[in-house]
Amino acid sequence: MHTIKKPYACEVCGLTFSDKCYFKKHMQGHSGVKPYSCQVCKSGFLQKSDLKKHIRVHSGEKPYSCEVCGSAFSDNSYFKKHLRVHSGEKPFCCEVCGSAFLQNSDLKKHKRTHTGEKPYSCLVCGSAFSDNSNLNSHMRTHTGEKPYSCEVCGSAFSQSSHVKSHMKTHTGEKPYSCEVCGCSFSEIFNLKTHVRTHTGEKAFSCEVCGAAFTDNLNLKQHMRTHTGEQLNCVVCGLALSNKSNLKLHMRTHTGEKPYSCEICNASFSQNSYLKKHRMTHTGERPFSCEVCKSAFSQSSDLKKHIRTHTGEKPYSCEVCASKFSQVSYLIKHKRTHTGEKPYRCEICGSAFTQNSSLKSHLRTHTGEKPFVCEECGSAFSKKSNLKTHRKRHLRKPLLL
Repeated sequence: MHTIKKPYACEVCGLTFSDKCYFKKHMQGHSGVKPYSCQVCKSGFLQKSDLKKHIRVHSGEKPYSCEVCGSAFSDNSYFKKHLRVHSGEKPFCCEVCGSAFLQNSDLKKHKRTHTGEKPYSCLVCGSAFSDNSNLNSHMRTHTGEKPYSCEVCGSAFSQSSHVKSHMKTHTGEKPYSCEVCGCSFSEIFNLKTHVRTHTGEKAFSCEVCGAAFTDNLNLKQHMRTHTGEQLNCVVCGLALSNKSNLKLHMRTHTGEKPYSCEICNASFSQNSYLKKHRMTHTGERPFSCEVCKSAFSQSSDLKKHIRTHTGEKPYSCEVCASKFSQVSYLIKHKRTHTGEKPYRCEICGSAFTQNSSLKSHLRTHTGEKPFVCEECGSAFSKKSNLKTHRKRHLRKPLLL
């Protein structure tokens, strides 16, 4: 023990031992002989002590108890590891960076961040990982398995970390704050990305064209402009440029709306839609037109409005060259060429090119007449009919 002499060497793997007894036990591992068998499940073991530990799996015996928290363990080695949680002891240190760990297995995983070793490979696509748990998580992208569910809305996720992140959309928790401007974030990586907007740091660079980005996600999205790679929706086949857009798109199929309004309980598929909706309650209109001073709750609405002053019509029809100020007008116009009528009445089956036309048609079934004449009280199902009716009042001669 003092001289550290190890005279017994294994000819198979080269390991050396100071004790002949340990050397013999080690050699049994190469021979495949397991002399100690479990009478319950017939599992075989090299050493009697290993058999004793195994039997506790069947008996449920946990002889090692923690005096601090009362946790019990079947194996003394597990018990010793647990005690370090209370003592704060981290005996396994990285020789490269000095990081300390509770367990030797954690140190081995950490060392791979320095060596770049990735011993766990996916049999489906060949992706390699430094940790077996990361490989297991990755495999769910192929199997579609989602074992972790949200207790609030029932949304399912492939990883437990994704559930924790999702729960913050319900609780509104944002524990990470920017020291510069005070903005709060639910995830620390979002805060780190945000801080770079103040520092101007762009740590992620494209190897092809040299373009620099504040975060790795934007770099990955940019790389697809060089590779032409796209992500396809498994339901409808729509091609999208990044994973976040694909995630948002999938909600159009699943109907998932995780963002809820605290005032009226209206729910939305995207947080940005919820923010816009909230302004309908507050009456806030922060975007003003410099020409006529009209105010809007959204910058996109202001841009559309400005075109009424400039006359700009940036959206052109490829068939007849007609131009439009808004993309929604162009989409509606294209249906005059294609004949497409995506809005169908569930009562009689009539189809329409616009949703507004369908709503107007439904009133013929419901009898609803929401447009009322202020002069005589006559009610109409269509706004156009009310306008025609009002002209009759204007034509009436004045009584003397």
